[in-house]
Amino acid sequence: MSAAIQFNNVSLSYGIKDDAVEVLKAINFSVESEEVISIVGPSGSGKTSIIMLASGLETATKGSIKINSQEIVGLKENELSEVRRKNIGIVFQSFYLIPNLTAVENVSLSLEANQQFNLEKDAENLLDEFGLSHRFHHLPSELSGGEQQRVAIARALINKPKIILADEPTGNLDSANSDSMMDLLFDYTKKSQTSLVIVTHDNSIANRCDRIVEIRDGEIV
Repeated sequence: MSAAIQFNNVSLSYGIKDDAVEVLKAINFSVESEEVISIVGPSGSGKTSIIMLASGLETATKGSIKINSQEIVGLKENELSEVRRKNIGIVFQSFYLIPNLTAVENVSLSLEANQQFNLEKDAENLLDEFGLSHRFHHLPSELSGGEQQRVAIARALINKPKIILADEPTGNLDSANSDSMMDLLFDYTKKSQTSLVIVTHDNSIANRCDRIVEIRDGEIV
């Protein structure tokens, strides 16, 4: 079975020639189907850059990146969007919910972006699974931080992606909400046979994963 994510000699730099700043240096990195891994390392080491590259939100300076065997380096933006829609759900530290849409509408919007309409019931079912049946029609401003992050996760998962990328998903949550949210994410991943990549500073989260990848100064150590 081919890897869900495959980086081959991937480098990322900003600027040109003598002023270039190397963020990642010839990274070789893979995530197998159904594997759960954590990416750890100090701030500025390049952890988030791996998430951004894997999702096609950043473009590699050199190297090859494959998502479920499809090369994404060199794709046009509309082609990258298609790869994301078909394969990837992204959970960020910030919730990025649309403030004038209810919880159900925020989740349904992700379905509509994938050309799936009139599936509000699917959004309600997933929010119910995440313990938010009493919050369907609440705006983000009426939700707690933990509830907002659950909505954000539901939005990322509603299209049943085979790969979930999570960048410091508990960074804005207290410890109780953090534990509860990670239980949801790990349970969903196992049930759905999904690959999960988590960038985290939290050792307790990293230690729950199948494998820990450490990055320092743009290199896997």
